[in-house]
Amino acid sequence: MTTPIQFGIDRLLADPELRRPLAGRRLALLAHPASVTADLTHSLDALAALPDLQLTAAFGPQHGIKGDKQDNMVESPDFVDPLHGIPIFSLYGEVRRPTAAMLDTFDVLLVDLQDLGCRIYTFITTLRYVLEAAAAHGKSVWVLDRPNPAGRPVEGFTLRAGWESFVGAGPLPMRHGLTMGELGAWFIAQLQLDVDYRVVEMTGWQPDAAPGYGWPLGERTWINPSPNAPNLSMARAYAGTVMLEGTTLSEGRGTTRPLEFLFGAPDIDAAAVLAEMQALAPDWLVGGKLRVCWFEPTFHKFHGQLCQALQIHSEGPYYDHAAFRPWRLQALAFKAIRRRYPDYPIWRDFGYEYEFDRLAIDLINGSPLLREWVDDPAATPADLDAAVRGDEAAWLAEREAFLIYR
Repeated sequence: MTTPIQFGIDRLLADPELRRPLAGRRLALLAHPASVTADLTHSLDALAALPDLQLTAAFGPQHGIKGDKQDNMVESPDFVDPLHGIPIFSLYGEVRRPTAAMLDTFDVLLVDLQDLGCRIYTFITTLRYVLEAAAAHGKSVWVLDRPNPAGRPVEGFTLRAGWESFVGAGPLPMRHGLTMGELGAWFIAQLQLDVDYRVVEMTGWQPDAAPGYGWPLGERTWINPSPNAPNLSMARAYAGTVMLEGTTLSEGRGTTRPLEFLFGAPDIDAAAVLAEMQALAPDWLVGGKLRVCWFEPTFHKFHGQLCQALQIHSEGPYYDHAAFRPWRLQALAFKAIRRRYPDYPIWRDFGYEYEFDRLAIDLINGSPLLREWVDDPAATPADLDAAVRGDEAAWLAEREAFLIYR
């Protein structure tokens, strides 16, 4: 018999003993739209309703505490919550790190963020930044833990030294397989921080259990943690499809299924690219199902143009959790496009997360290694596989000490 899952927020709300160390201390909450309880009450409202807690501030990450900002580099302002009368500070506005004035409003920061399990997802960078600020100012941080919906698998190059950015919080692979609570402990060890840190652990989370393999399907409702994270399939594919943000190809923004496409473009033959992928590395296509389709974005890249696309299906009978490798799958799509269209301008040269002197695709991957492999006519899938396996094995060994749920 499986134990019903409880997220960190639900345990904190249900257990006065867990809350006892917070008595008399000023609390702040870092949250977004998916920060909800089991009955879908937002964590801010649920915590504010407890008479034994004193909530004095809240923070919102990228896209805002309400998740209203659609795209990257669209900032959120500070404001006063109209219901609770407390300041809501933006950590994706004038600042990315909490200022001294912001830190003066609380003693303990409760972090309740639903992550996607991918290094580029900026909520983990925000976690790093608040841990560093807390260490510098003597504040406490409690992570109210939530599932990693992509589960425990690991994939991708480790971010190289010097490639840190807002989409690269540290030397992690693209798909890291940790929860936010586990990541916090890893950051503290990695950065040698002296900070009062606690994880309010989940109970009943089984990251290897079907059918969710990380997300408790049938037990908890999916709420978009950011506007273009609409479902579990997207979360599973994201470690690959997010690379499209650094390309001229569409990731499906402006459709109802963003970031579930290997690419979309009006001038590429999707069926021909799929055939090229199958010829190059058929074993990299295992674990999910690819389908040729068409879409017309209502905004973003190719707005109003009919695009051919390849959509990933990582659900139902087509999904094999252990075999599915979205980072390799997306890399293979790039390679197939480069082979079929040698002069196609795949790489998008634009300001990405306030970085203007390095290509976005390299920032996303934490080095130029993936792009160089795609652009090298002599480089094969076996070459990429051999290059990345060492990073993946090293991370599996390193993260072992930080696993809470086994």
